[in-house]
Amino acid sequence: MAEQAINFEAFKLNKQLLNAIAEAGYSTPTAIQEKAIPLGLAGHDVLGIAQTGTGKTAAYVLPILMKIKYAQGMHPRAMVLAPTRELVMQIEAVCKDLGKYTDLRVVCLYGGLGPKTQIEQIEAGVDLIIATPGRFMDLYKKGVILTRELKTMVLDEADKMLDMGFLPQIRAILEIIPVKRQNLLFSATFSDKVERLSAEFLEFPERVEITPSATTAETIAQVKYFVPNMRTKINLLEHLLENEEINRAIIFTRSRKNAEEVSSFLLRKKVGEVRVIHANKGQNTRINSMEDFKAGDVRLLVATDVASRGLDVTMVSHVINFDVPLIYEDYVHRIGRTGRAENEGKAITFINPAEVWHFEKIEELIRMDVPEVTIPKSVKITETPFAEQQIYARELDKLKQRENPDYKGAFHEKKAKPKRNIGKGEKVKAKKSGKKKNRNQLKTKNRKN
Repeated sequence: MAEQAINFEAFKLNKQLLNAIAEAGYSTPTAIQEKAIPLGLAGHDVLGIAQTGTGKTAAYVLPILMKIKYAQGMHPRAMVLAPTRELVMQIEAVCKDLGKYTDLRVVCLYGGLGPKTQIEQIEAGVDLIIATPGRFMDLYKKGVILTRELKTMVLDEADKMLDMGFLPQIRAILEIIPVKRQNLLFSATFSDKVERLSAEFLEFPERVEITPSATTAETIAQVKYFVPNMRTKINLLEHLLENEEINRAIIFTRSRKNAEEVSSFLLRKKVGEVRVIHANKGQNTRINSMEDFKAGDVRLLVATDVASRGLDVTMVSHVINFDVPLIYEDYVHRIGRTGRAENEGKAITFINPAEVWHFEKIEELIRMDVPEVTIPKSVKITETPFAEQQIYARELDKLKQRENPDYKGAFHEKKAKPKRNIGKGEKVKAKKSGKKKNRNQLKTKNRKN
């Protein structure tokens, strides 16, 4: 309702932050910001559930910047943990934008490059650390980081951190930071694992859930295509890029191999500037590719799920799921790269025969049936090669066995033939036969000599 709309002045933020907010182009708070910022400023533990692209980074960054206010001492007073270097860099960019009129010292810690520069930055004095759990623990063990001044701790994208196996590092970090502190946990989905972590991490939290867990933004139009094989997926991708108004798109693949194949094809077809990022790409290559994409110099970014979070680009017109993600929550994060900041976007998913089951699970998760679109007649539908058919058949067997352990598919191992019991008489006969065979071989050898 219009009469309930508030502005950032209502949060009683200081002038430095309000000026930066105005310059960043924020006019009114998003739903998550409106509810989470007052709680953060009041010192409550906060559990925030909000889909990606809703402005949750600013929802915890603004209270932190307001509370630590100015550079003080040598050791960090607040810390944000995030699962990937890309997300760490995105959070840093928000901190720099919103804290541009403060003298706060923000240091990012992530792997993929040597720690020397990061160590020098910490030793020069730091107020806020933004880190991946692994790199933080590495530097803590070296004695570089002192945590005794930490008063605020944020876990961002908690669901992804758990999916990536960071729970042991998170628990280790909770052991070495002060018990008396404010905790904030943000996640796009609220799975059982996240619920258990929140019980362990938060103390009497205020829960802020803007939409039901794993809900996709209403600004994103979603469609799906059932595609028989890899070659037809490529043909359909080429058709869409040539016939739809795709200004800037991210194309997600399940594997590095597929990412390389898709990007090579697009480069050959000259459908615009293309970059590819995945775990095997060097740190600088990944950073430069994303910067070029953000700047609008690159039309297409081909990526594995390493980039499904932590990539904040407001004008992505399309997300194309070339492959269906096997971690179902990643679908929400992938398509959340479009339709950001209340802009409209479109998410297109290609589904091969072995991915149908997975996409049905995704539809259950997001509580909607994604509309199906028929492959246009002008797209060549190729015959599925035998090897690819075998791969699909094996995957389908595994899925059926997951649901029914007694299921025996086309590719179950054949039972070994039972050994025949040989009677005493047969053993003697076999022995004599063997001796006779040896004598005949010896006679033949003597004749030759």
